[in-house]
Amino acid sequence: MRKQTSRGELVLEHRIIGEDLVITLTGGNAHVGAVAVGYYDRIPGHASSSVITLPSHRDDAIALDAARTISSVTHSTTVFTTGIHFENITNEEIEEVLSASKELIDEFIGSLKEN
Repeated sequence: MRKQTSRGELVLEHRIIGEDLVITLTGGNAHVGAVAVGYYDRIPGHASSSVITLPSHRDDAIALDAARTISSVTHSTTVFTTGIHFENITNEEIEEVLSASKELIDEFIGSLKEN
């Protein structure tokens, strides 16, 4: 899945491994900036997530929320990696990228519900 921003394209890709998901969200100078794992605990019936962020990266908020949300919907384990980097990005452009990222994640979740 792809979404264009004023600074460049964001790309969300996924792979199904058994009942689990591995998802990447990249944009600009693609890299791994944060990795989150979402887990659905069937007994209490809720999802949680944990994140590892590389030094000097700020991709953790996207990864943490996405992993938890996707696990909550799929009731499976989700590994979500994020690495988005646009050189000299402004605060306004960061907000645009965050919004576009959420839209991509929501579209992905919608596609899961359809299948």
